Order: sequence, then C-alpha cells, then structure tokens
Amino acid sequence: MIPKLQPCLWYDGTAEDAARFYAATFPDSHVGDIMRAPGDYPAGKQGNVLTVEMTILGQPFLLLNGGPEFKFDEAVSFQVATDDQAETDRYWNAITGNGGQESMCGWCKDRWGLSWQITPKRLTEYMKQGGDTAARAFKAMMTMRKIDIAALDAAVKG
Repeated sequence: MIPKLQPCLWYDGTAEDAARFYAATFPDSHVGDIMRAPGDYPAGKQGNVLTVEMTILGQPFLLLNGGPEFKFDEAVSFQVATDDQAETDRYWNAITGNGGQESMCGWCKDRWGLSWQITPKRLTEYMKQGGDTAARAFKAMMTMRKIDIAALDAAVKG
C-alpha cells in the first residue's frame, strides 16, 4: 500500500545503509522495497539504489539517494518519546555512538546529519504541568545533552 503522506529523506548514496541502521535501532521498524534506478541520473548510475521504502517506529518513510546537493539541518528533526532512562540511553547511544554527534537538550544527530530528539515522556509530562514544575524541569533540561530523568526528578522536587 502506498501511504497517503510520508516523509522523504534525502541521502547522498547512503539511503540503504541509513535504512538498515534505523531498522536495527528502533522497534516496529523495517526495510521495505528497495528500488533501483532504471537509468543513469545526476547522482548515480542505472542499477544504483534510488529509493528505500521503510517503516520507522511504525511510521512510513521514503529514503532517497538524491546526491550531494542537499543536507539535513536542525529545521527538521524526529522526536522519539522514551519510557525510561534505559530506552533513552539505548537510542542516544546508538545514534551518537555510530558516527553521530551530541547536542543540547536531548538533541543529537546521526552520522548522516539527521536530527533526533530523544525525549523522555517524563520531561513532556513535567512541561505540561506548567508553573514551578515546568520551570524547574526546563532549567535542568537546559544544562543537559542526553536527558537524565533522575536529575529532572531531583530538580522538580527542589
């Protein structure tokens, strides 16, 4: 079935590698159809992988080997809501430990430059409470790279 709406992510010849990494990293993820170019194109040759259809965390994606013209930037990111510190650590470590890089406030980039927000649900719950709880959680988060749930809890308790 062709999805009505799906993000298309642009890679420079590494779409299949990225798809296999995402499928191995996130549950409810798998690589689907891999389409090869029927002819030469500006970024590749006939027979090269052109697109990879896949599912990441249950959501459909199309990964395109479009060439070097466009790069990912922080204007688009994928937020992954985590249940606990172990899940937060697992995703964070997989992304940053595989050639990616850390940023602030739960943000990181994978080795292809795609931005991810690894966000514990507890942080979102604290922020939704508003008032002093949200302010304390926010202040603590602003000092973190990977989100530390125990540190958030301690900050909220004061």
